[in-house]
Amino acid sequence: MIRIRKGIVMDIIYEDDSIALAHVCYDGTIHKAVNYNLLSGRINKGDVVYINTTAGYLHLGTGGYDFIIINESSREIIEITEPGHIMKLRYTPYQVNCMCTSEQQSKYHEMIKGFKSLDNMIVISGELHSMLAPAACTLKFLNNDMRIIYIMTDGGCLEAGFSHTIRELKDKKIISYAVTYGNALGGDAEAVNIFDALAIAKEVFHGDAAIVTMGPGSVGTGTKYGFSGIEQGSIIDCVNKLNGISVFIPRISFKDKRKRHFGISHHTITVLKGVCCTSAHVVFPILEQEYMEYILSQIKDAELCRYHLIEYIKSDIVFDALKFYNMNPTTMGRSIKEDKEFFMSCGAAPVFASYLLNLS
Repeated sequence: MIRIRKGIVMDIIYEDDSIALAHVCYDGTIHKAVNYNLLSGRINKGDVVYINTTAGYLHLGTGGYDFIIINESSREIIEITEPGHIMKLRYTPYQVNCMCTSEQQSKYHEMIKGFKSLDNMIVISGELHSMLAPAACTLKFLNNDMRIIYIMTDGGCLEAGFSHTIRELKDKKIISYAVTYGNALGGDAEAVNIFDALAIAKEVFHGDAAIVTMGPGSVGTGTKYGFSGIEQGSIIDCVNKLNGISVFIPRISFKDKRKRHFGISHHTITVLKGVCCTSAHVVFPILEQEYMEYILSQIKDAELCRYHLIEYIKSDIVFDALKFYNMNPTTMGRSIKEDKEFFMSCGAAPVFASYLLNLS
């Protein structure tokens, strides 16, 4: 069930074309809420709104935000403003039409129709949205003229507007464009699936490299296959099928107190050993001896060398890159200093990708 409350918009914290962040009052207290302008229209101070409070009530990882469903105070009729016949969030009250870049009405239809291959374009993929900033910053820091395309899956948050990271990376010209696919929406281009998204990145945006992650928020049940990041297996296979070069970011942490995520996360091992059917360059950072020995033992136990091209590379340049672009990402609430090895892992893949680019 959805937990719904009726509240009043007290003030607007932030607003752009796609999203508004507001303080709302319900049950006698002030809460933060997100309003997606595309889905529920614009809001103003004093408006009476209905709010989905489910995730906040359950203390889930939404950054402390509730979500506005509808604005009762608005007397405006909301009309379709965008062309396109592809529906996202299909068969829900929020289903919305999008102009997918490859559909027949699009001026890019013929261009996408003629797509055949990624022609060895490098595609870096990772499980978590928190991997995006360190990977993109490192890649751009090492290749300033590179056109980096971000592809957001529908494994996490569905609205790209929710991600402050995407906005900041675009504002700082670190990534050039964002593509959202599946039921994810709000990118510079809309795609139907990962194949479609990669074709758009290559043919329409002329990307030199792409980075693929889900949006903010991931799901996991503590079981072998019950996690949303399992999508990375099919992404690796897709890149290889399209003649791209798949470079994978392993999820590593020595600060996560959960044993299954200590060292190399069981999510990474499951994807690499039990899900994908083709090989990727799996790039590990060179860490201090104790941590390195632990990771090497995990790699050996999982027999990852049988399935993939395992690479080891020095990656502490990620910290220089993040400092240069004044980016301060966190992962699971932990800062760069608090989970250094996680961010070094995120930096290793783009360092290796840069090495491959210099060879070509």
